[in-house]
Amino acid sequence: MFDLILRGGTIIDGTGRDRFEGDVAIEGRTIAAVGEVAGRARREIDARGLLVTPGWVDLHTHYDGQVTWDPHLTPSSWHGVTTCVMGNCGVGFAPVRPGGEDYLIQLMEGVEDIPGSALAEGISWGWESFPEYLDVLASQERSVDVGAQVPHGALRAYVMGPDRCHDAVPSEAEIEQMCVLTRDALRAGALGFTSSRTHVHVGGDGRTVPGTVAGTAEMVRITEMIREVGHGVVEVIDDYLDDEEELRWIESFAANTGKAILISQNPVAAGQKFEAYSKLVRSGWGAGLKIRPQLPGRAQGMLMCLESSLHPFVFHPTYQEQLASLPLPERVAAMRRTEVRDRLLSEEPAVDGILHHVVTNYDLFFRVGDTLDYEPPRSECATAIAQARGVSPQEVVYDLLLEDEGRRILYYPSGPYPDYSLDRYRGLLQYGPMLLTLSDAGAHCGVICDAGMPTFMLSFWTRDRTRGDTLPLERVVQQLTQDCAETYELYDRGVLAPGRLADCNVIDYDALSLEMPELVYDLPNQGRRFIQRARGYVATVKSGVVTFEHGEPTGAFPGAVVRGPQR
Repeated sequence: MFDLILRGGTIIDGTGRDRFEGDVAIEGRTIAAVGEVAGRARREIDARGLLVTPGWVDLHTHYDGQVTWDPHLTPSSWHGVTTCVMGNCGVGFAPVRPGGEDYLIQLMEGVEDIPGSALAEGISWGWESFPEYLDVLASQERSVDVGAQVPHGALRAYVMGPDRCHDAVPSEAEIEQMCVLTRDALRAGALGFTSSRTHVHVGGDGRTVPGTVAGTAEMVRITEMIREVGHGVVEVIDDYLDDEEELRWIESFAANTGKAILISQNPVAAGQKFEAYSKLVRSGWGAGLKIRPQLPGRAQGMLMCLESSLHPFVFHPTYQEQLASLPLPERVAAMRRTEVRDRLLSEEPAVDGILHHVVTNYDLFFRVGDTLDYEPPRSECATAIAQARGVSPQEVVYDLLLEDEGRRILYYPSGPYPDYSLDRYRGLLQYGPMLLTLSDAGAHCGVICDAGMPTFMLSFWTRDRTRGDTLPLERVVQQLTQDCAETYELYDRGVLAPGRLADCNVIDYDALSLEMPELVYDLPNQGRRFIQRARGYVATVKSGVVTFEHGEPTGAFPGAVVRGPQR
């Protein structure tokens, strides 16, 4: 007698091989049989006409705080994700000295746009070291598995203090202490070490994050702990990919350890800086080195409305001084007045750099209607609409923001969206070293919600795309499961096979779709975030237990902390 059988489904097992009809039988936490199963089970799910896949593995999330209060890690669990890895981009909450909690909160808020008030209210703390952090997480109930990585920012702050950790050169003793802490964290089950080495990442105090200017010697010494312990990956976002010394340590790490090093820059956006690195990737991949760029399945999706963190008028002086603090109905009423409209349209945003470019780049603003088109044509951007109407693009986005009583969402495909097409993404998604990830789930709460990337990959790339070629369903499933799991040496999941962890999705493929994004205030202390639900997930199974049915949690909590590589 089995515990559960998923009966008669179309099985896509995660290996990339062709789909086939069959059953998946589960005993306890693991898969007992795949194929034609004659036995009976305590419960059966009729999967005829449905897809049966492994549970999705998301390697790039920022649930480091949310994991302490949300047992489901939404929105990810709504989209069939059964394993989340966090601690990316060098930011996180362990290790932390007593009294240093607020510093790490402002760092996370600045880099990842997670409301600091929500983190302060929601995190109960109770740890100092990284092993203690894992122990606290392990004591809590959850419906998904979580794995954590050692963040360079928290490590530097712990050893060097908040005042010195940004720009100072660490002493030999301080580097040694960082090495010991990293080694201890890996031995306790950390899945790797992450660092942010980009000037784009700025904390709430306006300073670039710790690790940005860390020397090569420091990076080499810390990552050497992965070779010493015998497991772990490195994940880094890096401004120095055109520097020979930087490339040498990346190559050396991959060659000397045999482990993966993941680069977080979207290669579609990396431009000239990516050229030297791409040569290293090509030569390294051919030599068996695991130097892997991370790639999302589409341009990063900024969502803007009058309640979001960012929109075209948020930096205008009149908006900042007179409108930003008003309740939404009053703000909309004021913006509809002719004199306020004229004043706002006459002003320039009081911000420089990338933010000025984003809020004034009307070529990439698209109105979101009843559906969200993630590959919109140029003819639908604000600039094209303005040209057709004989008005300015600024007037177009102004009027759009006031639709639906100020709740109209504008879509801004950033990161980037070349030629108003996703063809370049399709090409890169078929390139072996590319790792499908970068959902940033749990982060950028007030302007981005890409946690539904697995649902997008299946519904758009394998079925719905109309402006170009699609991708094979079996390969996309493999990218969301086996590829991600095995990069982190999680060999117990990502494939439907006897002996593997029983993490599964049962999917109504024809009905699978993303719902419209919503801006809600459901984080602690009424913190704001965009969410996006899905349709078509009939059931999600985690470690042999049904955790979600038709998008709703069952109340079961079989999830755990993943400690280190899995056999």
